[in-house]
Amino acid sequence: MDALQSRPASFEEYVYWAKATRRDESHQAPPGEKGPRTSDGGALPQQQQHDTGRSMRTAGWGAIFYLITADVFGPFSTPWAFAQMGYGPGIAIFTVFGVLSTYSGWIIWNAYLGLDSARYPLREYGDFFLRLFGRLPRRLVNICQSLQLILTVSIIILLMGQSLSQMSRGPGGGQGVCFVTCLVVFAAAGSILGQVRTLRRFSWLAFGAVGLNCVIMLLCVGVVVNSPPNFVSTMAQYGPDFGPGPIAKFAGFPPDGYASGGLGFVGTLNGLLQAVFAYGGCMLFVAFLAEMRQPRDFWKALVCAELFIYILYVAFGLFVYSFQGQFALNPAMQGLSPYRWQTVANALSIGAYLVVGTLFANVGLKLFYIDILQEFFHFPDLTSVRGRVYWAVLTPTYWALAFVICATVPMFSFVSGFIGAAFILSFTFTFPALIALGYTIKRDAMVEGEERFDPETRTYSYKDRGFKRFRRAFMKRPILNTWNAIYFLGALTTCVLGVYSSVVALIGAFSGKSAATSWGCVPPV
Repeated sequence: MDALQSRPASFEEYVYWAKATRRDESHQAPPGEKGPRTSDGGALPQQQQHDTGRSMRTAGWGAIFYLITADVFGPFSTPWAFAQMGYGPGIAIFTVFGVLSTYSGWIIWNAYLGLDSARYPLREYGDFFLRLFGRLPRRLVNICQSLQLILTVSIIILLMGQSLSQMSRGPGGGQGVCFVTCLVVFAAAGSILGQVRTLRRFSWLAFGAVGLNCVIMLLCVGVVVNSPPNFVSTMAQYGPDFGPGPIAKFAGFPPDGYASGGLGFVGTLNGLLQAVFAYGGCMLFVAFLAEMRQPRDFWKALVCAELFIYILYVAFGLFVYSFQGQFALNPAMQGLSPYRWQTVANALSIGAYLVVGTLFANVGLKLFYIDILQEFFHFPDLTSVRGRVYWAVLTPTYWALAFVICATVPMFSFVSGFIGAAFILSFTFTFPALIALGYTIKRDAMVEGEERFDPETRTYSYKDRGFKRFRRAFMKRPILNTWNAIYFLGALTTCVLGVYSSVVALIGAFSGKSAATSWGCVPPV
């Protein structure tokens, strides 16, 4: 019996228990009502033993809408993206990536419903790869996810540090507070706010962050109409070529010398990567689904959030680009020239980005705790007293590491472009395409009536195996599977090209174009 229980679960076993859990969820009492939870003939034995964190599933789809919006919603890079691509290509790119990111979210949701169960909870992105492809792919994906999260937290610290640095210089443009000190302030603030362990408690903070972002957008729209771009910051970040001069806008791709992201194809790719970064939220969708009362309702939050985000992205990006042209700064609120409005926008953005940074750090630290500390070093569950103590100690350590990274490479646009290419593009487009291929083919290979799973022996009666089974499953939905294969190859190609362009831009920035240096007091804006 011990050998039977210790045997790794098969894909078909995951599907069997997922069906049982979805039936169980459909009979749950509505929120606020107390009543017995029914299950299908005891199909979910020892539920508490298998998932001690199940009691933390309390979020509704409305709360998830705010979490998705706070996670994905970053409109302040869109004017800079349009400045690299022009009106037509910019609109096309944001539309295509908006549709594709929604499709990727649907893939994640559909596969989650088919593989998550009370017996085998799906807690993190890498669990998809464990259940579809094996342990090694899961380990590689979790490493990539951990790297992306810590890098994302680091650029959020960098963004907040830039805001504080601008505020400290005063209307006269003095030296202000040392830039590294500004970064330390927000690493410390994140360490305090990060003591919150459950995402449910973030929903109201996320609502506030979305509201603050909307206020900042309106403020930017009003200011850019009545004032010139912030030439001091554009020269500090992109070099003397972007000093005071006539504003130029382009219907198509801008000519050389008018794109601050680089020359020719490199500049265009860096603009495209900001669109990728803008929509990069699929990685956290699993964490959001894992804390929902009814995961079936996730699609409502996904569609509403993506539509809301797309409309505001395009409208805001086009408007600011129309008034600032090639001098649009990333992030947009730091490109405002009147000091008092710049200060108001920076102060509001600090509150919004502190929430978003804490959200990323929360998921990143949970991933590290569960996947490394619990699995290899047998750390206690986070719901235990000892688990809470470890969380309190590890949180400031995580933020300190993020601080070291951003102080070493203080180039916001190009670092965010690198993260977008190497990680966000992979988690939002490349990996979901792989998940769709693996899940669809394995699920379609199962034959109702001819094959069945036996929960007593944990065995499955296969009709066929090997290439014959794969071919039969692929041809069941050949158009969908071919599309997902093309989707994967296209995303992978864009990833490689994006990493190349962002590395070239970073080399150029460190060669003297940017005023910022590693661990220096001079700010990059």
